[in-house]
Amino acid sequence: MNIEKIVVGSLETNCYIVSIDNECLIVDPGDDFNKIKNAVKNYQVVGCLITHFHQDHIGALEEVLSTYNLEINKVKSKKFNFAIIETPGHTFDSRIFYFKEDNIMFTGDFIFKDGIGRTDLGGSDKDMLYSLHLIEKYPDNITLYPGHGPQTTLGEEKKRFSYYYN
Repeated sequence: MNIEKIVVGSLETNCYIVSIDNECLIVDPGDDFNKIKNAVKNYQVVGCLITHFHQDHIGALEEVLSTYNLEINKVKSKKFNFAIIETPGHTFDSRIFYFKEDNIMFTGDFIFKDGIGRTDLGGSDKDMLYSLHLIEKYPDNITLYPGHGPQTTLGEEKKRFSYYYN
């Protein structure tokens, strides 16, 4: 699996193009549809994954869905094997896409390098704590691809979880 990060929009949201062979998924098409379209031109787009529905993560969603005839969080291929883990906190509808075989998670605004998402934009502190406890059970060596900023590992971020529990 190949992962290309495209930074889009005024809030510099990470949009990911996840490819296997000639097929790809678009994760969080935040804005700049033409930039996304250029990045996927050599692939058959078989899915669009959305980590949560804040505008900076879905600005180009309608164009992606209509251009490639897709449905949200549905994939038209057997090549991509992932689990959806509901992680409310940043928003009530936050979710992670976990590709266990590839040891990666797309975390949206749930977990960043050196931080977690704000809870005052449609989420709750109680839900965030629940989701942190849920995710800390996963292996430390999972690579996290967040909605903003650089990638990190779950193990690195777990070191900070106790700070949030207090």
